[in-house]
Amino acid sequence: MTEFLKRLIKTPQGAIGITLVVLVLIVVVFGPTLAPYDPEKIAPLARYKGPSMAYWLGTDQYGRDIFSRLLIGARGTVVMAVLATIVGTLIGALIGTASAFLGGRADELIMRTIDAVMSIPSLLFALLVVTLLGSSTINALIAVAIAFAPGMARITRSVALTVRRQDYVNAAVARGESSGYIIGREMLPNVIAPIIVEMTIRVSFAVMLFATLSFLGLGAQPPAAEWGLMVSEARRYMHMSSGILIWPSAAIAIVAVGFNLLGDGLRDALNPRT
Repeated sequence: MTEFLKRLIKTPQGAIGITLVVLVLIVVVFGPTLAPYDPEKIAPLARYKGPSMAYWLGTDQYGRDIFSRLLIGARGTVVMAVLATIVGTLIGALIGTASAFLGGRADELIMRTIDAVMSIPSLLFALLVVTLLGSSTINALIAVAIAFAPGMARITRSVALTVRRQDYVNAAVARGESSGYIIGREMLPNVIAPIIVEMTIRVSFAVMLFATLSFLGLGAQPPAAEWGLMVSEARRYMHMSSGILIWPSAAIAIVAVGFNLLGDGLRDALNPRT
């Protein structure tokens, strides 16, 4: 583990990525404790305040403290994005590994179906799912997970095809082990490294996708302190105070960049050639 961390932080992208992600995790865990104000407390006399000692990042159109809302909103944005990515990755990994193991017509049928689904852009597919299910945070999570699953299935299959030809898999088949056992116990553990790298990178896309759904009114609903929703609400008032739009947008960008850089660092650290 120590050697792995050394390889991870040896590259600039790995060092910067893990630093940003650790800071984000601290905000997610301790955000409610660190928030100086109630994020939903309306103060009409404190509207559109600029950064000050009382309000570090200023206040919004309702006089709510932007800094407190960002701290609280981290859970609604980052945690949901990570959960959606994990669910989508698990579904895609199972489908891709099963397709590689079955081979033949079953593999062809599964992959052609995956190709058809992947022809639809992720955002459009997520919009379709969340429109059918209804506007809510949970439905947005389901939509993002479903949108990510096909891509993860194709990536997993490409790695699992190599694993399928290994001797330990052939030995399990010769022993008469079930397909579920071989897929879950023999193949999946040996395709986990590239899946982790891809999953880490996709968290950044999930954050932006969640923010987009909330921005369009299909994710979190007012008065939730969700970053995408904060950007959506700030559009009409940005001429009064630019900070109400800049700060949540910057938070989304920082999280996306952090997970993207961490994924690049993990890819280099897990590369056997390095």
